[in-house]
Amino acid sequence: MTAIYRVDGDNVHTSPDAAGPWDRRMQHGSAPASLVTWAAERIPTAVPMEIARVTIDLMRPVPVAPLTIATEVLREGRKIQLCEVKLLADGVQVVGATVLKIRHEAQPLPDEVRELPVTLPSPEDSLVEDGHAATSPFVRSVSMRAARGRFGQAGAGAIWFRVDHPLIAGEAVSQAMRAVVAADFSNGTASTLDFRAWTYINADLTVNFSRQPIGEWILLDGESWIGPDGAGLAMSRLADRRGYFGRAVQSLVIEKR
Repeated sequence: MTAIYRVDGDNVHTSPDAAGPWDRRMQHGSAPASLVTWAAERIPTAVPMEIARVTIDLMRPVPVAPLTIATEVLREGRKIQLCEVKLLADGVQVVGATVLKIRHEAQPLPDEVRELPVTLPSPEDSLVEDGHAATSPFVRSVSMRAARGRFGQAGAGAIWFRVDHPLIAGEAVSQAMRAVVAADFSNGTASTLDFRAWTYINADLTVNFSRQPIGEWILLDGESWIGPDGAGLAMSRLADRRGYFGRAVQSLVIEKR
């Protein structure tokens, strides 16, 4: 199976399988989100650290075309690292991201501190979703199982997601990458508007982690708020089989088709 990206140094070859549902010439937001996260994880740290936040600004539509990666460490410390990742297409920046890492160090927490468990159905007990009959190549690379509601239908939904396709050639899919790929589906998980009549493209994505997820399946437990003037929010609580571990927020650009 061909990977979404092949990376050679700072140069990235993009597969047609990166395309999203809005325009086949443009990438699904999950694809560059995973690439940014992969690039940030490769930046060495002085002590063991894990990603605590990923903030991605989709400054322009990301073309299904060769890209260039540029990285910089903005703050290096004993407890945190803040780094910047840029994606450029033909010399023009299309994505800007900051990634915060926090020192990985086990803490003797009080007994009353517990993770919030997931009470929704497991992936095996949830409804198989077709993602609007897989309207884009990238969507076909992700399995979906609806624990509550349906993908793309109005109302709060809860959908399990699993990456089934290699993302970076020769590289394993990290747990943080799995989470950001799923998180970019927030606007479809808790849709308020009819996909056939409206577009609600996200202009950004922020994912916060309290810990790294475990396993292949990531749950988005979502809702959305739509304003009257062309803006909206899609928000999700992120979970794995063990419990909730993060949150995702997208700013939406609302337009009638």
